[in-house]
Amino acid sequence: MTAVIGDGTTAASRAGARWRRWRWVLVVLGVVLVAGVAALLPEPRTSGTPLAPDNPGDDGAMAVAEVLGEQGVRVEYVRGTVAALAAADAGSTLLVSSDAMLSTEQVRELADSPADLVLLDAPVLAAAVTEGRMGFGYPGSDQALSRQTAQCADSDARVAGAVRTGGAGLNGVSGARADTLCFPLGDGRFAYGSTEAGGRRVDLFGDSLLFSNARVTDEGNAALALRALGRHDHLVWYIPEAGDTGAIRGQDAGAGLTALLPPQAVALGLLSVLVLLALAVWRGRRLGPVVSERLPVVVRAAETTRGRARLYRRGRAHGHAAAALRAGAADRCARRLGLPASAAPEHVISALARATGWDERTIGELLYGPPPTDDAGLRSLARRLDEMESEVHHP
Repeated sequence: MTAVIGDGTTAASRAGARWRRWRWVLVVLGVVLVAGVAALLPEPRTSGTPLAPDNPGDDGAMAVAEVLGEQGVRVEYVRGTVAALAAADAGSTLLVSSDAMLSTEQVRELADSPADLVLLDAPVLAAAVTEGRMGFGYPGSDQALSRQTAQCADSDARVAGAVRTGGAGLNGVSGARADTLCFPLGDGRFAYGSTEAGGRRVDLFGDSLLFSNARVTDEGNAALALRALGRHDHLVWYIPEAGDTGAIRGQDAGAGLTALLPPQAVALGLLSVLVLLALAVWRGRRLGPVVSERLPVVVRAAETTRGRARLYRRGRAHGHAAAALRAGAADRCARRLGLPASAAPEHVISALARATGWDERTIGELLYGPPPTDDAGLRSLARRLDEMESEVHHP
């Protein structure tokens, strides 16, 4: 049985109207909630970052990292300068892949690290560490891969024997210290170089993809990579990323509340604030400003009721008039019987049946039955509702 409310609507129609009014708000909140849950989910075990130790793709370096791990080397993958400096100490190896994202201050701090360095595609950091003696070359149009032999006295290079490499290469300038350059590429460029700086070893690779999964098994590439990275039992693998502007050594590195949040939390919070502001502006413009208007006349409640009744009669709205009569009777009877306004129809019917002695089916049809279709039916309904209400109010 469908309950008809006083304004001619039903519970289903009211629920549908509320849903249409608030659905966009619920959709926006749902999107924000899903995005928040996604941001808090743990990061995947693999990535697509070039030369990352957790990247199984052709441009990744997972193969080298896995072999190093099997040989007892602890590979620690970091993405921030603070983490790299904290993890890399004397007796460890620090690999830095690309310095394009690093500031001058970060380059200076990394160059002063006490760990042995392995530099891949890091010309600024190479110049800072070697005081300009060694750097990355700039080849012409011919960068095809080719097999090159060591042709130097470096022990790691001699064990590798030959590598298959290409790319920019390294160049060197004679200095006070003995710098070793191996695997000549022509035009004064070399694929690999090593030197001593500040009591630690520095290895430079002119072709960073020599470490990649796709090429590490070519010729002696694996031997050279494993010997350079496996010199100590602790390897810090650092790949700088955009936005890595955290505090560095000598500055305030205290961790605040934001340090405990995932990296996406700040951006997600800002997005949520913007969405809420846009929603508030949209709703405000839709409803318009609040306007107070003085009524030209004061209309009495009885006159309003009679005027509404005349409108119902003129429009032959027998259903709306019956719904108003039924809702008013049910509300008054429920209050008299101590029932809450939210009481279900079956509870109202049961309480009225006990109070009046009427049959529950009769009361149900009277309060929640089909609406009358003519004036006679409406008058009969009003009379019977009045009789029922008088029974309830009877002392």
